[in-house]
Amino acid sequence: MSVENIKTDPEEIIEGLGKDEDASLGEYPIDTLLIRNETRTVHDVLRRIKSGGYVMAPDFQRDFIWSEDKQSKLIESVLMRIPLPVFYLGEDSQGRMIVVDGLQRLSTFEGFVNNKLRLKLPNQIELNNKHFNELSAKLQNRIEDCNLILYIIDAKVPERARLDIFERVNGGIPLTRQQMRNCLYNGAATQFLKKEAETDIFKRATGNSLTPKTMRDREFVNRFCAFQLLQIDNYKDGMDEWLAMALKEMNKLDKAALIKLSDEFQNSLRNNYFLFKDQSFRKHIQGQNRRGVLNASLWDVMVTGLAKYSPKQIVKHADEIKGCFFTLIESERFVWSITYGPNSPDRVKYRFEITQKMFEEIFNAHTS
Repeated sequence: MSVENIKTDPEEIIEGLGKDEDASLGEYPIDTLLIRNETRTVHDVLRRIKSGGYVMAPDFQRDFIWSEDKQSKLIESVLMRIPLPVFYLGEDSQGRMIVVDGLQRLSTFEGFVNNKLRLKLPNQIELNNKHFNELSAKLQNRIEDCNLILYIIDAKVPERARLDIFERVNGGIPLTRQQMRNCLYNGAATQFLKKEAETDIFKRATGNSLTPKTMRDREFVNRFCAFQLLQIDNYKDGMDEWLAMALKEMNKLDKAALIKLSDEFQNSLRNNYFLFKDQSFRKHIQGQNRRGVLNASLWDVMVTGLAKYSPKQIVKHADEIKGCFFTLIESERFVWSITYGPNSPDRVKYRFEITQKMFEEIFNAHTS
């Protein structure tokens, strides 16, 4: 089945996400939020970008590229010595600076200084239709010597705090938490999420309900990777820390390990879709026709729970698996654990414990 043949529904309300996306800094001691400011020239910043010291990760913003008119206005502002807003960056564990707020402005400087942008300023005869190398030496120096004020969030700041800070300060298109993670941990891990979220089986199993624009689709892939790769006993500090830990781990994996992870993921998606069709990863009762709401916490336990079993095993025990699933959905404690405060360590560990026990009893009771 091709992507074009899959019905596209409006993005649904997603259950089981928790409230990690509510930015609140009240939980963090004031002196633990390490933010420093630096002043650097455009020339210095562009040099560092070229050498890899600053990471530009525009993948999540490819739909929001500035027009040439807007880019030209920025260059005009610099030439007129109008102060620019500050830039926010996150420092990673290797000491690189990840550009989070100000990406379009830095991209504009990079493009213009490298003669990729021709100014569109019809009211400025001296500047209109000019490339950087066509400006006078005085104006070129004014651009390269322009001071940029950078605020840098230290790598030691807790993950959720970093995301809360970025969420507050972002001055352009508001970013989702997953878009911020995509920026901060760009590499093999984020490429993996993108590739898996674009597969037909992922779209089919999730009912095409997760919008790529906000990277909600990649967040669900991220959740699978986290609970598949990391030990559940290490889940302590909430979903933001957990998903970041997974991306860090994935960036260390070799190609073979990532292929294995992909195989496990797609195997599980096929298994779940075989069993539940359009109701996959949704709370529903046996015989229910109306499609339930996609539930992130139910996704976590079901997508990891069926990753290691072969299609042959699933077919053989399909009725038993579905029967146990519907019994589980009738459990008030289980439903509570995937619906209310689902990211608390106690509820995360409880739902994994009970579903793993369910699958073990089903498959260990048989020889195949």
